[in-house]
Amino acid sequence: MKIKPLADYILIEPIKQNEKTKSGILLPETVDKERPEQGRVVAAGCGKMISGKLVPPAVKVGDRILFTKYGPNELKIEGKEYLIAKEEDILAVIE
Repeated sequence: MKIKPLADYILIEPIKQNEKTKSGILLPETVDKERPEQGRVVAAGCGKMISGKLVPPAVKVGDRILFTKYGPNELKIEGKEYLIAKEEDILAVIE
């Protein structure tokens, strides 16, 4: 299935954080994990209308991004978890 976000929405594949602490301790899967704040852009809408002009999104497919923790909505597509967010929920592109 192919998903094409509308307007200024961005489809994000979350990047899971390391399951090790900085000191090297492995965390069991039963530990409550925080929602990821990084991801990779899978698809992007056509942009947002501002003053009658279409402004394309500042991110593109493949960009690694940093986004607000609770801004995106969770989706499950064909058994895989994704997030969908407005462009304004994206804080930065990680280079």
